[in-house]
Amino acid sequence: MLGKHMLWLLAPWVLIVAVWYGIRASGFVEPALVPAPHQVLRKFVELSQGRLWIDVWMSTQRVFIGVALGVLLAVPVGFCLGWYRGLRRFMDPVINFFRALPPIALIPLVIVYFGIGEAAKTAILFYASFFAGVIVMYEGIAQISPLFVKVARTLGANDIEIFGKVIVPLTVPHILTAVRVALGVAWATLVASELIAAQQGLGALIQNASSFFQLDIIYVGIICIGFIALVMDLLLRLATRRLVAWQDRIA
Repeated sequence: MLGKHMLWLLAPWVLIVAVWYGIRASGFVEPALVPAPHQVLRKFVELSQGRLWIDVWMSTQRVFIGVALGVLLAVPVGFCLGWYRGLRRFMDPVINFFRALPPIALIPLVIVYFGIGEAAKTAILFYASFFAGVIVMYEGIAQISPLFVKVARTLGANDIEIFGKVIVPLTVPHILTAVRVALGVAWATLVASELIAAQQGLGALIQNASSFFQLDIIYVGIICIGFIALVMDLLLRLATRRLVAWQDRIA
C-alpha cells in the first residue's frame, strides 16, 4: 500500500523530468536555452553551499508575515461582508475593484509611501493576501445556511452559544481555505514584491540571475518557490483534515 502511494506521488514528477529531457533533446528548442535537469540539480547543490538557504529563509519569512497580517484582517472583514448582506452589496464593488489591481502595478506608490525596506515588501504581500482572503471568506460565509441558526434557536441556544457552537465551527473551513488561497497568491506575488530593492530572497535570486542570463539559477529559484509553496499547502491540508474532520466530504 505504501509502495503504491509512493508510486502515485513520484510518477508526475518523473513524467515532468522525462518531458523536460524530451523537449531538450527534440531540437525544437535551443539546448542552451533549456538547462537539463541534472544541470539544475548541480547548480542547486552548489547554491546550497552558499546563499540559497538565506534566500529561502528571507522569502519564506516575507510570505509568512504578509499572509499572517493579510488573513488576520481578511477574516473579520470577510465575515462581516458575508454575514451582513447589505454591507456586502455596499462594499462588493470596492473589494472587486482593488482585488483586480495587480500588486506589481502598485510598486511605485508603495516605494513612495513605505520606502524600499522590508515594510514595502510586506505591504505588497499583505495587499495580495488580504483581498484573496476576503473574497474566499465572504463567499464562504454567505453560503452558510441560516437553517443551522434556526435549528439552534429552536433547541434553546442563546446568541453567544449560537456563535460559539454553530457559527465558529462552520467558519473554520473557510478560514483555512482563505489561508491556503492567500498563501498561493502571496508566493505568486513574491517576485514582484522583491523587485523593491531586495538583496536577498528567491525573487532577488531570480532577478539577479536574469541580468546575467544564468538560466540554471533561474530554474533553481522557480523550483524552490514551487516546492516551498507545495509543502506549505500540504501542511495546511493536513491541518484542515484534522480541524474539520466532522465535515462530510466527497473525497
